[in-house]
Amino acid sequence: MSELCIKVDQLRVIYNQGKSNEVRSLDGVSVEIYSEEYIIIYGPSGCGKSTLLYGISGLQAPTYGDVVVYGKNLAKMTKKEKVQFHQTSIGMVFQAFYLIDTLTVLDNVCLPKVFRGESLSERREAAMKLLQRFGINTQADRFPSQLSGGQKQRVSIARALVNNPQIILADEPVGNLDSESAQNVLDIFKEINEVDKKTLILVTHNPEHLVYADRVIHMKDGKKVREDINKDKRPMEAIKKAEGVEAPEQISAELKLLMRTFKDLSLKQIGVLLVPFKAKQLMTHILSQLTDEQISSGENLLKEFLFENINDEDLKSKLDLEMDKGGAGWNKVRAVSFADRAQEIINSARMINQDSEAGLIAVADHLIRVCHLKLDSETLLRFRSFLKMRIENKIDRFGLQQRLDVSKKLGGAGLYKGTAERVVREMEMIMLMSYSAETH
Repeated sequence: MSELCIKVDQLRVIYNQGKSNEVRSLDGVSVEIYSEEYIIIYGPSGCGKSTLLYGISGLQAPTYGDVVVYGKNLAKMTKKEKVQFHQTSIGMVFQAFYLIDTLTVLDNVCLPKVFRGESLSERREAAMKLLQRFGINTQADRFPSQLSGGQKQRVSIARALVNNPQIILADEPVGNLDSESAQNVLDIFKEINEVDKKTLILVTHNPEHLVYADRVIHMKDGKKVREDINKDKRPMEAIKKAEGVEAPEQISAELKLLMRTFKDLSLKQIGVLLVPFKAKQLMTHILSQLTDEQISSGENLLKEFLFENINDEDLKSKLDLEMDKGGAGWNKVRAVSFADRAQEIINSARMINQDSEAGLIAVADHLIRVCHLKLDSETLLRFRSFLKMRIENKIDRFGLQQRLDVSKKLGGAGLYKGTAERVVREMEMIMLMSYSAETH
């Protein structure tokens, strides 16, 4: 079971405190991280994300606040405990690699073991296993200056892992790499987290990396502004505490996956409050620019439609009706277009709930039509299989998008990134419309 391994409590880091050039690098940041989580700390340059990482590592002393790792407050550790902590509990990977130019690749990886008093044969054997794992064992006798950037970073990762720490900290680890090398490093980090079960904390300013994380901590001006959850590995007690609600002991897998897409969706929306939430989301999804008053009136009509108090023809006529006569004040073309789109999505949701092959094909055809897809026969079969996985809640929106975005040669659908995103947005809306708290 996942346990709390890192607790950051009201951490403040202030440089030049009390002077005219005082800088608050961190301003009251609190974070709880559980074992085996993949956490990304995200934000623009100068937002405090690297300072938070160094605070967790113990390399940056707090001005105020506490950092507790595995039950030990870093600020209260003795010098000997700090040395032990840095040698065995954490491994660090930096953007600039920090390899020693006068040592071979093998000796760079071995270096952390030297201070552990292990024999030369033991440390070299451990280092070679890691070099072989990351495909750079043939470079073992070379020097860092003879390596590419991607190779240097793999050496750096091997060095961070050689003492088998449970926590890996990475500060902009792909910032100096080309796209292919960066992807290789990101794949390694994913493997370290999922296969080696290491807790991984990565700092980045690149939004394309966020899909890899279980949780994303957004930073701005030295503060944590929000968290996004892609995959929640925390125990139920921690989730309830973070959400601030009394959740039932079990949340259906389907609702969990939807909550990752629709950040405002929570257990508070279950029951009759789910329909107003659906109305708001469907309204936002379909509409272009309208006045707030027109949107609000249309949303009220959409609620009536979802509650089945009015039919689609009533919806069209009332959306087109002038506001002073009880309508929403839209024009007829917009009203018809909106009502038809809403009906299409709801029909697709009903097809999902039929749990049949015909339903899957109907949903796939809807997405192909709405998103203007052109798929050959083989890709169409893959496309349907990916949708089926999402319908059966075997993957979430990020899993679906990855499969749609991956090239055909690698088993994906080979869609352009923007197209894949449109398909996923439409599919998630269908999944939301199909969800019923009464049946889960």
